[in-house]
Amino acid sequence: MAYQRKLGRPADQRKALLRNQVTHLIWYGRIETTLARAKEVRSAAERLITLAIRECDNTVEVAKSFNNEKGQTVTVTVTNDSPSKLHARRLIMAYLYDLKEQRKDDESKKEFRERTKDVKHPCVEKLFREIGPKYKKRNEEKNCAGGYTRILKKGPRRGDAAEMVILELV
Repeated sequence: MAYQRKLGRPADQRKALLRNQVTHLIWYGRIETTLARAKEVRSAAERLITLAIRECDNTVEVAKSFNNEKGQTVTVTVTNDSPSKLHARRLIMAYLYDLKEQRKDDESKKEFRERTKDVKHPCVEKLFREIGPKYKKRNEEKNCAGGYTRILKKGPRRGDAAEMVILELV
């Protein structure tokens, strides 16, 4: 049995297609695609979500000391990612495409720059800040893991009768 569906494309096109669809599934919460593609996207997306769930709470408190202008030693406590969370973040960043956050209609350029200046990879941040804690709590309540996506069948596509589905995060 094959490791994954070939989807009628060369390897580079297939990998790019799956990365794109996983990125958009995480960013928008739902996508519309064919059944075969949805099954492949689901397995890749659930792998990334599981990684984010395991590492979303792994932080380390670090005390840093430095001298201020007056020559006094000041100690500041900083919260950093643990090494395993940093590794997970880099793995996810290597897979997902870097989407740019859109400017809101009633927002000026200055406000938009101010709001987005600290966010380097919005999809990765969304995974660790929103999706990971949400599904971690869900897994603890239901005492199960996996099953973060749902496939809803829409019917055949008009041109070639391919089975169309909506893939969404539960």
